[in-house]
Amino acid sequence: MSERYRRGLVVGKFCPLHRGHELVIDAALAQCDEVLLISYTRPAFERCDADARERWLAERFPQARRLVLDDERFAALAAANHGSGPATLPHNDDADATHRDFVGWLCDRVFDCSVDAVFTSEDYGDGFAAALTAYFRQRRDPRHAEVRHVCVDRERHAIPISGSVLRRDPHTHRDHLSTTVYADFVQRACLLGGESSGKTVLAQALAERLGTAWVAEYGRQRWVEQGGALVYDDLLQIARTQLAHERQYTASAHRWLFCDTSPLTTLLYSRDLFGRADPELERLATRHYDHVFLCAPDFAFVQDGTRRGDAFRRQQHDEYLRELATRGMPFTLLEGSPQRRVATALRVLATS
Repeated sequence: MSERYRRGLVVGKFCPLHRGHELVIDAALAQCDEVLLISYTRPAFERCDADARERWLAERFPQARRLVLDDERFAALAAANHGSGPATLPHNDDADATHRDFVGWLCDRVFDCSVDAVFTSEDYGDGFAAALTAYFRQRRDPRHAEVRHVCVDRERHAIPISGSVLRRDPHTHRDHLSTTVYADFVQRACLLGGESSGKTVLAQALAERLGTAWVAEYGRQRWVEQGGALVYDDLLQIARTQLAHERQYTASAHRWLFCDTSPLTTLLYSRDLFGRADPELERLATRHYDHVFLCAPDFAFVQDGTRRGDAFRRQQHDEYLRELATRGMPFTLLEGSPQRRVATALRVLATS
């Protein structure tokens, strides 16, 4: 039977948080009454910023006490402690002693506690535990018990993966990432355009070609359900639901998620229909997409009984051009036949 501990500690960059990390954290949770999770890295890694790491750990391990740091967060933490601790967040290449003292300080001054065990999957764990023992005996209690090192899957037999491998290619190794984490590595491609500009057909075609998922335009569904009678408050709900559907379909996406519209479209409709927009809708319309494709109105307008006409389609296109320029949002203009548009989009995506 595994030994029990009052308080355990797991430290990592978690860039990204993968199944190997989760195996260690699960072991700590199983053997400890309380678990501290500390995540920091300097420099930062793409798509593994502090907000992402905070979200991953909160969703996967809500029962643990968590501290996620980057330079900005640490500066605020240091100010709150009146500069009594380390001056900067340690660099990843700093000496082991620097990192061990830093973690000891975080436990002592930020969490206001010590730990009984440190859980790792690395050989350095023995020295880490010894350093924490010395730190706590000096700063908290000369009689502090020896901090134990619990090593989990040292040889990587259970989870044969590393953060560096995942950062190079998270898609090939996505089985080593939870759905929550992998979602942040899926690139979102947004298709914009006026009525009858081929967005939906293009989103479906690109998703099929690349073996991934696409997200339909919820605003159109809502419009049909309400017989074309939208009220002001509907527009914010449409944008919220559209983004909820993006999060939902990310779970089944591979590398790419094609989005047939964005909250920017909903914002433009709100201004057109009601002359104003909810502040939250204005904020949602700033959502970042990895790629934005604007479909040109360069083929015959198709009236399906719900659209306002070719003049409005061209008006929408001009509005998109103005908004994208004003917001400094790069985009690719797709013109010509559906086949040409697909080919252009695929060339752009292949370079990313």
